Amino acid sequence: MQRSLAHRCAIIAAVSLFLFFTCSFNLNVAMAFQPLKGDMASFIPGKSDTPATGDTIKVGLINPFSGSAASAGEWFYLSLAWVVHDINTQGGILVDGKKKKIQILKGDTQVKPDIAKKVIERLILEDKVDVLVGTAGTHITIVAQMMAGLHKKVFLNNCSYSDLLLDEKNWNPYVFQAMAPNTTQWTLALAQYYAKRPEKKFYIICQDYAYGHAYAETFKAAIKKYKPEAQIVGEDFFPLFVKDFAPYLTKIKASGADAIITQAWSADNENLLKQSREFGISAPVSSIYLDDPNPLKAIGGPAGAGMVVMQTHIPAIKTPLNRKFNELWNKQSKKWTKPYDNEMYKWPAGFVGSSAISIYWLFDVIQRAGTTNSEKIIKIWEGDKFQSIIGPLYMRPQDHLALSDIYLSELVFPNKWFDNNASWGEVVTIPQALCTPPIINGRK
Repeated sequence: MQRSLAHRCAIIAAVSLFLFFTCSFNLNVAMAFQPLKGDMASFIPGKSDTPATGDTIKVGLINPFSGSAASAGEWFYLSLAWVVHDINTQGGILVDGKKKKIQILKGDTQVKPDIAKKVIERLILEDKVDVLVGTAGTHITIVAQMMAGLHKKVFLNNCSYSDLLLDEKNWNPYVFQAMAPNTTQWTLALAQYYAKRPEKKFYIICQDYAYGHAYAETFKAAIKKYKPEAQIVGEDFFPLFVKDFAPYLTKIKASGADAIITQAWSADNENLLKQSREFGISAPVSSIYLDDPNPLKAIGGPAGAGMVVMQTHIPAIKTPLNRKFNELWNKQSKKWTKPYDNEMYKWPAGFVGSSAISIYWLFDVIQRAGTTNSEKIIKIWEGDKFQSIIGPLYMRPQDHLALSDIYLSELVFPNKWFDNNASWGEVVTIPQALCTPPIINGRK
């Protein structure tokens, strides 16, 4: 009798324990956010559900929000605000035993290293941010990486690309580079794309700073490897935010180039594109910024056809979640006010979309870590595999560089995306295995 009673008690205890862990697991699953499951119909940039006070997960967004490069701040704020609103309307994230919403705090770098250092110090020491996200400009990202290492704060670099950011001098374990391929990744993909196309004569024109020079050098090496018959018929570097491209365009026109290779961003990209067409240059431009509708609209829809955009996210990528992302975004964008009430933000294109994907990944890692503790976030993110909106991503543990497919598309007109602009045609995928760069930080 006693044995029977003890046996029944053991069974009851075992069942109770099973139910406890099962319910706890199901509760945690139920509490976990999922991308695009929030109330996106209520998202208005600048008015989204991002609490300004209280016990929150604080994210320091470092980018230019004034001056000639302010549009970069607009892009990356929008992508962060979208993800934050999505997660907050699902209740937030369970960290350190509490369900917390996310708060955005801006730091305006003005693309000036001394100012960037000061605003990052403020975000860390005064605002007490948990993580940092940014930033445009390699020279500014170097400052951000240094400050992240000094103060032991995880820093997501989702918008700077120079290889030197991952070298032994500049890299540290608190830095993660996601959906922001380094220069070698970009140019390996670009060279393999052109290896299968008829263009043979290339003119390189890049911005005169670290990333521009790195882009030129790595493209020359990659095109020589994958298309030995290719010719570099000219190479120029221009100051950031130059107004007059005439001296450069005169040489490009005389070179007989089949394609113009650039990495110019913001106002430089727009001026280069518009002035090249005013000069009567018909050679297509290839860049990572050429799905910006503003310069394409300025030159007129047909004039943009044939140009080549390269990105880690393109709305034309055909996955069910990317289709949902496009539909939700496009529908909601019709309600937005300045500066987001224009064609630039009609779709989650280019860096806006890829930045959002990287931020979903960051918060998913925090969710799985169950804490904002930097060391525990690092442990989860190193070697992590993440199924994103557009496909699988992998965080290389040695240098925290995300490896992913890279996509290229020749712009066409007319198209289903914009009425007056050239835009994405068929998407060509360069698999991550073919554009994986070497590890250069010495951490094997």
